[in-house]
Amino acid sequence: MSSSERIILGIDPGTNIMGYGIIKATGKDPVLMNLGISDMRKIKDPYRSLQVIFKDVIELIDRYHPDELAIEAPFFGKNVQSMLKLGRAQGVAIAAALSRDIPIFEYSPRKIKMAITGKGAASKEQVADILQRTLHFSLESKNMDATDGLAAAVCHFYQAKPSGNGNSFSSWNDFLNKNPGRLK
Repeated sequence: MSSSERIILGIDPGTNIMGYGIIKATGKDPVLMNLGISDMRKIKDPYRSLQVIFKDVIELIDRYHPDELAIEAPFFGKNVQSMLKLGRAQGVAIAAALSRDIPIFEYSPRKIKMAITGKGAASKEQVADILQRTLHFSLESKNMDATDGLAAAVCHFYQAKPSGNGNSFSSWNDFLNKNPGRLK
């Protein structure tokens, strides 16, 4: 793989279903490598579900050797227990990536939808439809968790893509380091 190519693993965390998508970033367009889900709905022990998430993320990393992990951040809802479960699922997926020294990038659901559809309030179906047309695949099942994981990867691809004008910055510190005269 050339130095300009990179593999991005996208994760939509969940304790019932975790969606994932893997793309190869080459040139100006991403190429779909795989997408799917880890289904934990039949597992009654919540800690066993977390174990499955960890093992499945490790397996994906070991199989595809991603350079980066893009993960959807839990959205803030009214149900505190749901937030706690999602946070645990996300934390376990992040820990798996960190155990393999994979850099982590987190995106809000709204930012991911905006990157894919241009609308932060887009539906899962709209995101899936655009991804299918852009990456030329068909979704066999009605489960949108796989395309949500893929959307995180594609969002990261769009965010990390060089703008072509040399003014690409990975963080506020990166901007300041490249522009020391702009800080007063």
